[in-house]
Order: sequence, then structure tokens, then C-alpha cells
Amino acid sequence: MKRILIVGSGDVARRAIPWLARRFRVLALVRDAAAGPALRALGAVPVRGDLDDRRSLARLAGVADAVLHFAPPPATGTTDPRTAHLLAALARGSLPRCIVYISTTGVYGDCGGQAVDETRPRRPQTARARRRVDAEDRLRAFGRRHALRVSLLRAPGIYAADRLPLERLRRGDPVLRAEEDVHTNHIHADDLARLACAALFRGRGGRAYNAADDTHMTMGAYFDLLADRFGLPRPPRLTRAEIAARLSPMALSFMSESRVLSNARLRRELRVGLRYPTVLHSLPIAIAQENPSPCS
Repeated sequence: MKRILIVGSGDVARRAIPWLARRFRVLALVRDAAAGPALRALGAVPVRGDLDDRRSLARLAGVADAVLHFAPPPATGTTDPRTAHLLAALARGSLPRCIVYISTTGVYGDCGGQAVDETRPRRPQTARARRRVDAEDRLRAFGRRHALRVSLLRAPGIYAADRLPLERLRRGDPVLRAEEDVHTNHIHADDLARLACAALFRGRGGRAYNAADDTHMTMGAYFDLLADRFGLPRPPRLTRAEIAARLSPMALSFMSESRVLSNARLRRELRVGLRYPTVLHSLPIAIAQENPSPCS
């Protein structure tokens, strides 16, 4: 493997690029030329293209030995035309040897707080999750048709020191009371980037992996933990009916699904030790960044 194409050059991709650039030639698809200098500074070569404009993707044919597909689907609809456009472009040249795609654990739908591994049938309950199912299906079919490895990383809530819901706590947004609370799952953005890189080499063809850490918490307990550690008020606890009048449909959708993810397959097959096995392991860094020492 000599050339890696990154599609979707957001936060997780930018965490992966420095490691990749020391070992491979890294190309990063960008829609906006203004993103180019920052990606070059990390070690990637920007390639102009727009997943919503299939004609702009012609230059992607045959450019890479492997693809890291981090781009989300469009914000509407039940299919993912962006993934369809990407695969059509890749099929016009020499094919990559593997594709790694970051999907979402939302494809499982609500599991009533049960333990969930990758053998559980997908039952998406939102249009957002159905778009991800469409992307997964397209990618797996492409892999079978062209005999290349496609690995899916199903990520839950992605967090980092600069991606914590502290503003939500400061606003006083409510969470569900304990009797109605849901189980949430987490992965640090640094660990997700490392898992994607590992999947380039160790991911199995057509295989899905729950890219989750070892944290087992309800949503309310997670917000209480953050509030306590950052010196903020704990969020008010309301019933589901009371919360519906105060939060957006998007926020409510995350309070409508409960599952406890198993990451046994991830650990067994990708063999990556997580830097942040639980959210507790990451908080000292986040607190230090939020409250820097006056002598630093």
C-alpha cells in the first residue's frame, strides 16, 4: 500500500493524517480550496472534488490503494448518493485494495438497553440511520462485486476534549429521569482515527465493528459526571413527555434509543489498545484545557 485517499476530511481524518503521512502518500478530498493549507500542513495532498457533484470526482479513478471514507450522507433522504458517487468514480480506474467506512451504531435502532454485538440485525428508526444503512449496503455490495476488502466501523457518540457537551450543561438542558434514561456509548476521536488506520490492515472483508470504548453509562449519568468534573450544575431531570417540549427533534432522537455495545470483535480482530478506554480516562486532559494553569 502506497497511496491512501481520505474522503471526508473532518476532525477524525485530521487526527489520522499525521500517522498516515509518515508512512504513505495521503490524498484528501476537499470541496473547498480554503481547507487545503491546513491539510497540507498535516501532510496530505488536497484533491478538489464534491461528493454531491459526481462529475467533479473523475480524478479519483485509480489514485489510491486504499480509501478511508469518513464523509457523512446528505442531511435529507433515506439513501446516500454521496457514497454512490464515490464508488462510481472509483470503479472507473484501477480499484483500491480496501475501503474503511465510518458508519454509526444508530443502524441498530432502539435495543431497549440490551447488549449489542455486530450480529444483531440492523433496524434503523431514523432517516439519518437509514442513510447509513444504505451506505453500508452499497459498500459491501461493491466489495463483493470487485473482490476488495470493505470494513465498517460503527461509531457511537464521538467525543474529544473540544467535543464535550459543556455548552448544553451551561444552558441547563434537561436529561431524562433515571427511570426512563437510555444507555449511551462513546469513542474518543483519537481512538476512532487509530481504529480506522488499523482497519486498513487488519479489518476483514465485509465485516462490521462496533467502534466503542468500555464506558457503560446512562446518558444522565454521563452528563452528571461532566457537570461534576467541570464544576457545572447537574442537568435537571424530566420525564420524556416534559422533555419533548424543550429539546429539538434531533436531541430527542438520541434519547429514544438505548443499547450497550460490545467491542469484543474490535479488540479481538483489530488488536488496538484504546488510549482512552473510558470517558474517565480522557477527562484530566479536557479539564486542563478548559482551565489552563495561569503559569502555563
